[in-house]
Formats: sequence, structure tokens, C-alpha cells
Amino acid sequence: MSGEGQVDYFHHVRDFRFFELPFGQELHIPPVMGFPVTKFMILQVAAGIICLFIFRGLAVRARSGQPVRGRFWNFWETIALYVRDEVVRPTIGDGHHGHHDDHGHGDTHSHDHHTASLGATGAHYADRFLPFVWTCFFYVLICNLIGAIPTLGAATGSISVTLALAICAFLASIVYSMKEIGVGGFFKNFAGGIKVESAMDFIVVLILVPIEIVGFLIKHGVLAIRLFANIMGGHTVLGVLLILITMAANGPSWAYYIAAPSSAIGQAAISLLELMVAFIQAYVFAFLATIFIASGLHEH
Repeated sequence: MSGEGQVDYFHHVRDFRFFELPFGQELHIPPVMGFPVTKFMILQVAAGIICLFIFRGLAVRARSGQPVRGRFWNFWETIALYVRDEVVRPTIGDGHHGHHDDHGHGDTHSHDHHTASLGATGAHYADRFLPFVWTCFFYVLICNLIGAIPTLGAATGSISVTLALAICAFLASIVYSMKEIGVGGFFKNFAGGIKVESAMDFIVVLILVPIEIVGFLIKHGVLAIRLFANIMGGHTVLGVLLILITMAANGPSWAYYIAAPSSAIGQAAISLLELMVAFIQAYVFAFLATIFIASGLHEH
């Protein structure tokens, strides 16, 4: 936590091979089969287990087609329905080339998807992408909420974690696109639908394709940086507020009595803001991942 007499005020936003305990104690994490295990690794596993518990619980209760009951389960069902009805279905739409629902009812009721329960999901074209988007949303959300617990830290505040999530979204965009419009259609999209019928068309495509490919990579790179920066930024602000107390403690006594309560109030306010940010950033990640998937489902 410190080195050569220098106090590290931002240690709580970084990953370590131990958990911090009260009064400066540390709970070191033993390696597993010689592989070093860190705090964020354990927190990610915990987030995955919590997501599994939530998904499994909702699935069991919605399987009968009856409304899900219980405040705890209704809370998670409401969030899941919101992601389904306000993010995935409107963004992806009803498919391309006249896709209809699996019961052959056409487009007449394709947007009438605001059902009362997860057990009544209908047969909307976009629902096939729900498992991935739901997983992204809830996993990021749980990781963010775990970060609100003192001394634990948020795994999504690590660029390596958000980069791995962005790579998953990147691969999902490619796989879903190739399954929907084929390998050829996927690569044709980088040409913007331009048919090469002349030398000028060939030149335009030659310039456009590298730009589109780089843009495709950058979009998913930004997905990782956006989540990392927002979560890391919030924890950094909390660290700065803690520094104010330490700095004031080394100065006049009156400065300490002003800085300490001000810092405490500021930390409480920022912590409440962090709870809101936890939901917002999970929503933004899931929404952008859905947009990237939707953009590859249609031939340009």
C-alpha cells in the first residue's frame, strides 16, 4: 500500500493479490495450482455466480408463464424487461428481408412487445440476441455494484476487464452478423454496399474498406475505454476526497475540522452518485453492444 515512505491513496482502485481488512490488515489470496489469483478475479467470479443465481431464479419462476412474484425477483424482472423492451427489440427491430415471428403472424404485432412477464416473451426476432445482451448488462451491473462496497473495488475499473468485455462484444457482432447474412455479406458491409462496376468504384471501395474496418475496431475499443474511465473516475474522486482529510490532518487543526466533515459529506454524495452510475454504465454498455450487433445484421 506504500513504498519508500510514499502513501498510495489510490490503492483501492487497483487490483492486488489480497483483500483489505479494517485496521490496515490484509487477507492474502493463495495461488491456485501455481496460478496467481487476484482480488478482481474473485470479484468477477462472484459477479458471475450472482448473475447465474438471478437468471436461474427468474427462469424457474417464469417457466410456467405466470407473473413472477416477490419484490426481490420483481426488481430484477423489471430491469430485464426494460432491457428487452426498450433496448434490444427496438434497436434490432424485426429482422431483414421480411423476417416474421416464428408463428407466422407477420409484422402486425411485432412491436407490441410490452408484456407483463418474462414468461410471455413472444417470438420476436430480436429475442435470439437477448441472452448475450442480458449477460453483458447484468454482469457489468453486478461488478459495478460490488465496487460500491468499501475496500472491495470494482473489477470494471480495470482496463483489462473492460477490454475483455469489449472483445466479447466484438466477437458477438462478427458471429451474429456472419450467421445472419453470411461471411460474404459481413465483409461486403465494409464496402458500404457499393457495387464495383468501374475503376472509380474500385478506388472508392479500396479507400472505404480500411476506414470501415478501423472504425469497427475503434468502436469496440471505445466500448472498453468508456466503461473503464467512468468507473475508474468515480473511485478516483473518492480517493481525492480522502486525500483532503490526510492533507488537512497535517496542517492547522481548524483545517482538519473543516475538511473532515466536508470530505465525509462529499464521499456520501459521490457514493450515491456511483450507484446511479453503476446502472447507467451497464445500460450504456448493453445499448452500444446491441447497436453494434444490429449494424451487422443487415446488408448495407
